[in-house]
Amino acid sequence: MKKIKKQEPPKQPDTKYPVPPYPKQKQAIPGTEDQMKPLADHGEKSYKGSGKLKGKKAIITGGDSGIGKAIAIAFAREGADVLISYLDDIEIKDAEDSAKYVEEAGQKAILVKGDIRKESHCKKIIDTAVKEFGQIDILVNNAAFQMGRESLEEIPADEWVKTFDVNIHPMFYLSKAAEPFMKKGSSIINTTSVNAYNPSLVLLPYAATKAAIQNFTANLSQILLTAGKGIRVNAVAPGPIWTPLIPSTMPNPEEFGKDTPMGRPGQPVEVAPAYVFLASDDASYISGATLPVTGGRITI
Repeated sequence: MKKIKKQEPPKQPDTKYPVPPYPKQKQAIPGTEDQMKPLADHGEKSYKGSGKLKGKKAIITGGDSGIGKAIAIAFAREGADVLISYLDDIEIKDAEDSAKYVEEAGQKAILVKGDIRKESHCKKIIDTAVKEFGQIDILVNNAAFQMGRESLEEIPADEWVKTFDVNIHPMFYLSKAAEPFMKKGSSIINTTSVNAYNPSLVLLPYAATKAAIQNFTANLSQILLTAGKGIRVNAVAPGPIWTPLIPSTMPNPEEFGKDTPMGRPGQPVEVAPAYVFLASDDASYISGATLPVTGGRITI
């Protein structure tokens, strides 16, 4: 008689990952993965693919760390080749680590360094993907900038402008440049935030850009579908997720995420499946939608 293997009980969501308070820490912007305490989980050991994106070619901005890194790992294990866009040399170690996991999954990884605030660089990203992959099936507009400020007076005007320049303008540049190379059934996925619904008191510029992304997503989805392009456009709204941006931009990172109903921040690996779903044929009738991954924070 075959012995039945005893299954481990499922882990409770509120204690599945480390719960604050975390050790006191502060990083220089934009932060790196190896200095985080505790380290973030991107699914390096846990994410298992099932071929949902087999043969697809994806672009991920901010794919070097945090949510972008988890998306890159998940996409690769689902069968997609991945172009990882990142900003600067300080992020090269994280970017190369992301590429390593993509290649270990048997997929092609392309790294493109540069500032997506420049339309010319966004065109370079698209041109590189077309040259290396021959097609673009998935565009994930994920890269973002934020800086926590305790009062309105503390927000410099140039920081307000930079936040919009990084968070919203490249979505237009990249989507416009990619659209001619995306066939019917392709997918654009934008990273918005729970801040679009419930804005943080210390993230005024960031929250404003995330609300703009909500409108951009809904509007672009209608434009592309009614034009007969067959390209779906959706968004994911993460709640507080433990990434290098947190210890490098937020006050009191040791308490980050404690105020969610789950009492902890999410890990990047917990967000990545939302992007996989929206990019896959499982979401073929979904466009103009936002999928919240917020640890219980309400988005209505």
